[in-house]
Amino acid sequence: MTIWVDADACPNAIKDILFRAAERARLPLLLVANQWLRTPPSPWIRAIQVPSGLDVADTEIVQRCEPGDLVVTADIPLAARVVEKGAAVIDPRGERYTADTIGQRLSMRNFMDELRGAGVATGGPPPLGPRERQAFANQLDRWLAQRGID
Repeated sequence: MTIWVDADACPNAIKDILFRAAERARLPLLLVANQWLRTPPSPWIRAIQVPSGLDVADTEIVQRCEPGDLVVTADIPLAARVVEKGAAVIDPRGERYTADTIGQRLSMRNFMDELRGAGVATGGPPPLGPRERQAFANQLDRWLAQRGID
């Protein structure tokens, strides 16, 4: 069981929650990014730097994750690929993507992408606040508890 993080866009507050959880649960935490990342000294936490390029980090995560792993990402297409492999997915705001929900999220993402391509200003998500950090921590705790990890 491994926790994978699409780390290029993962907020630092979420990384901090993950660092503490990996230490507490003694679970491997792998942060994948196309840039160098600083991680705390720990036998459980490691950063993997991949070359720059479109979806290089995503492809690395998809190739290496396994059923039973957890992937943390806000990237809906990556989430869809990971769910298809049987891994769990949580976004940094605490939303859990499952086989039942990912199709709808992917459709909405594609629709919004089409709107942006047509010049419609759709805006981005609001800033990550305490409520979202707590929702993420709660969802992570639920995932750990389902695996018998305190």
